[in-house]
Amino acid sequence: MTTAVTGATGQLGGLAIGELLARGVPAADIVAIVRDESKAADLASKGPQIRVASYDDPEALRRALDGVDKLLLISGSEVGRRVPQHTNVIEAAEAAGVGLIAYTSLLNAATSGLGLAPEHVATEKRLGESSIPAVFLRNGWYWENYLQAISQAVSSGALFGAAGEGKVAGAARADYAAAAAAVLTSDADQGGKVYELGGDERLTYADLAKVIGEVAGKTVEYRDLPEADYAKVLADNGTPEQFAAVLAGSDAGIARGELDTTSGDLQTLIGRSSTPFAQIVKAAIA
Repeated sequence: MTTAVTGATGQLGGLAIGELLARGVPAADIVAIVRDESKAADLASKGPQIRVASYDDPEALRRALDGVDKLLLISGSEVGRRVPQHTNVIEAAEAAGVGLIAYTSLLNAATSGLGLAPEHVATEKRLGESSIPAVFLRNGWYWENYLQAISQAVSSGALFGAAGEGKVAGAARADYAAAAAAVLTSDADQGGKVYELGGDERLTYADLAKVIGEVAGKTVEYRDLPEADYAKVLADNGTPEQFAAVLAGSDAGIARGELDTTSGDLQTLIGRSSTPFAQIVKAAIA
């Protein structure tokens, strides 16, 4: 049984391969699909097959997926281009006879008003039309998304955002990687399943500020801003303007409850509680 992971040199992809190995999948049965082989030396040293293909190269994708039984399709990073890129992967998988696709989507994608949601919804729709059974791993927010904010909050004593009193059910990137590996190694039929994945902690930004302050040993307060003002703060601090708008829009989604869940799907899949936010803060300021 051969399992392939796209975006394998990315943070989530690398962690997913590590989780597959930890679950006893032989390295020779793992295909790491990478865009740049020069960045895959560390990955190759662990034993997986390295195959080169970008999301924009249908022919290379077909070669990379030859003989693959299960595929973890990690959503691309190029917002605005992801639907055609994901379609290339799906069509290559169909041509190669892949038996299952697990796709990393977005928490509450079907009803989400986040700017990130439409491309995920379109990809889920294309997968639903595919001849290949698919499982949707609707990942919630990564605690690591706050790494820069943690640093700024510690130095300034203020955590800025536009999330109001909304809660975010975050988890560590490694938690989501573990969930993906659990699905890919399951003996149960996963086709057609939808997992809404989020962490145990459901924290407001005031809660986040409190945790940061407790770990750092100083007072950190949350300062809530209108969405447009927060986007400007991010842009003024070096975040690219388009991405600043995405982050501010995501905060507005948090205020609406769109990155919160009590599903328990993540905990069931990984067989443990999710990584506490405090642990991410400690690593960030160490």
